[in-house]
Amino acid sequence: MNQGRVVKNNQIAVIYYSASGSTEQLAGAIAEGVDSVAGAHAVSVKISGKDIHEGRYTNDEVMSLLTESRGIVFGSPTYMGGVAAQFKAFADATSELWYRREWLDKVASGFTVGGSPSGEQMSTIQYIQTLAAQHGMHWVAVDALRSEHINRLGASSGLITQSVQGELSVADYETGKALGVRVASLAEKLVSS
Repeated sequence: MNQGRVVKNNQIAVIYYSASGSTEQLAGAIAEGVDSVAGAHAVSVKISGKDIHEGRYTNDEVMSLLTESRGIVFGSPTYMGGVAAQFKAFADATSELWYRREWLDKVASGFTVGGSPSGEQMSTIQYIQTLAAQHGMHWVAVDALRSEHINRLGASSGLITQSVQGELSVADYETGKALGVRVASLAEKLVSS
């Protein structure tokens, strides 16, 4: 474990890939929720194809920013039952950080957007959850019970949403904000204890 890492005051990173914009909308909702918590600050990072060369993601500045954050919320659209290739390239690039245990004990959560209510989004969340577990992170689940106003698809493991023609529902946006609040609040509690 890297004992000398510098962690910024309750900075929560939201890193995601988005092609159509709906995953980016959800990332924005999560960041808005983080920013609403006193003392917390969200930084959003969109995974860019320009950082992927021959299938490998390389961006030292992004990796440093994530390492300096107290928590990381990971997001990807669900494509063919899993994370987008761009997100997977990023995830594979975290192996050096894994080896040095750079993200050990950070809080983590995940979100995904699919095109249908049951479009295998749980497979995407399980992959993201496994990535966080590999790094020794503390997983933050969705705590809201399912209703038409919040967590409308009823997932607990992570935030699962459905986009209709590239737009999120108000309920999905509100669930994103609630997850951001929860992640930032739990990150602060973990450090305070």
